[in-house]
Amino acid sequence: MSTVNGGISYWYANEGIPAPREPLPADATADVCIVGGGYTGLWTAYYLKKAVPFLNITVLEAKFCGYGASGRNGGWLYNGIAGRDRYAKLHGHDAAVRLQQAMNDTVDEVVRVAAEEGIDANIHQGGVLEVAYTPAQLARLKTFHAVEAAFGEKDRLLLGARDTAERIRVTGAVGSAWTPHGARLHPVKLLKGLSAAVEALGVTIHESTPVTEIKPKHAITPYGTVRAPYILRCTEGFTANIKGQKRSWLPLNSSMIVTEPLPQSVWDTIGWEGRENLGDMAHAYMYAQRTADDRIALGGRGVPYRFGSKTDNDGRTQPATIEALREILVRFFPTTAGVHIDHAWSGVLGVPRDWCSTVTLDRSTGLGWAGGYVGSGVATTNLAARTLRDLIQQDSGQSGPTDLTTLPWVDHKVRKWEPEPLRWLGVQGMYAAYRGADRRESAGHDTRTDRVARIADRISGRH
Repeated sequence: MSTVNGGISYWYANEGIPAPREPLPADATADVCIVGGGYTGLWTAYYLKKAVPFLNITVLEAKFCGYGASGRNGGWLYNGIAGRDRYAKLHGHDAAVRLQQAMNDTVDEVVRVAAEEGIDANIHQGGVLEVAYTPAQLARLKTFHAVEAAFGEKDRLLLGARDTAERIRVTGAVGSAWTPHGARLHPVKLLKGLSAAVEALGVTIHESTPVTEIKPKHAITPYGTVRAPYILRCTEGFTANIKGQKRSWLPLNSSMIVTEPLPQSVWDTIGWEGRENLGDMAHAYMYAQRTADDRIALGGRGVPYRFGSKTDNDGRTQPATIEALREILVRFFPTTAGVHIDHAWSGVLGVPRDWCSTVTLDRSTGLGWAGGYVGSGVATTNLAARTLRDLIQQDSGQSGPTDLTTLPWVDHKVRKWEPEPLRWLGVQGMYAAYRGADRRESAGHDTRTDRVARIADRISGRH
């Protein structure tokens, strides 16, 4: 029995590719045109239409809704947001605390809407457990835990080796940190339910309609142009495909594997009865969930970046990446050594040059965008969408500033990525440095973070 490689993702193999929606038939007009039919675009359409039912909203999607990161991610609904520490430096600690609190609340908001709309996305609120299995990782974990508490997460726990094993028995784990602000879900079930809810509200969705260029009040496609006062770019890792956006956000690859359903005898050795989202404190980190049908879905970085900001076609990933992810799986859980890997795939996530997620509406042009989630988009897309809703209502005079429009990530400006080949060389070098640092930390007993990793963090702009 062979491993399915590509085919978008296991989530689509499990749930089925949706019936195609019609492409844009000709030139059209709208009040709001949203480019991108992933979580950001669909959540934005949902909240705008709920707030202002008479709005004529059109969503344009290049392939089909959820073809990108929204249909390929690890199903981590959690409160992480890229750039919070930088926003604390730029806008003050209290502003960053407000941003973190908004993210904490966003986890509950997604769960609430899913229930309200009758979307069964296999959501289980088990929180997030992040483990350490080297002295250097444990030191980073303790620092991480203290920082999160300082940003208002008073309900998180720092666990020793024994308490960690009572939750999930990760081989060699010497400690962990747990936050309740997280849930496991099936990404495509959420995506399909959300797209159906959006259409039921009266939003028009055109698939197989790639937007090649965005200009003020114009979204240009091969089939015609949609004209609207507001054009919102919600394209995340595929942003580089739009004219003039090649260097805006870097499409960083992430890959995943999913096992066959595991027998109870294996789960007896692992535990994981709380079905927490599972991560670690490595520099080239992993992420995993126990699925509703008792598989392990596990992801991490494979080949991190394709030259020229190219993206894949169907989610195929390299055999070496599949083997590397299997090695992580077996290192964490040795009793999985003989289990079959049913499916492997990859996708791209959007990375700004300073690794900060942003939401923007240019009031002079009507152009807006949200993204750069750096892999934390399952929840952040929801907060971004509600923020875009408030920004448009504020701009159109329907409301004043809100708690969301004054968050520090709104209207954040960031420089573009370097041209090729510097972009490719930089990303390849960064992840080579992180992998080397992880190897040295695993082999040694030093509690300090590897010096090369610290240098890579500074050069890359991650910290």
